[in-house]
Amino acid sequence: MANTAPMWAQKIILAHRDVTNKVSHGGRLQSSRYFVWQEDGRNDHISDNAHTEICVTGSTDLFTKLEFDPWAEEIEAAFDARGISWAKTDVVFEPDTLFWHHAWDWQVLG
Repeated sequence: MANTAPMWAQKIILAHRDVTNKVSHGGRLQSSRYFVWQEDGRNDHISDNAHTEICVTGSTDLFTKLEFDPWAEEIEAAFDARGISWAKTDVVFEPDTLFWHHAWDWQVLG
């Protein structure tokens, strides 16, 4: 079966899979360590009233029981290696679930 995901999504998926296969598009997994990603909009370049470059925006969340999880640095390196612009936006400990929650916003050309 051919991959019908748009190029921007393939780039995001591959960046996550550079780190692990424990990744979900928009839903929590039953695991003690995993990524969740989702797109949330666009930040296109517009010229002469036309979308000349498509830029999809989104976020990635890492849920982990490890306080200093190496996947946090690995996903940043994977984003860099695949030309994905990113910013780390948050790291919090969630006492009700005992998960560390890391969050990134990203933009990728489509």
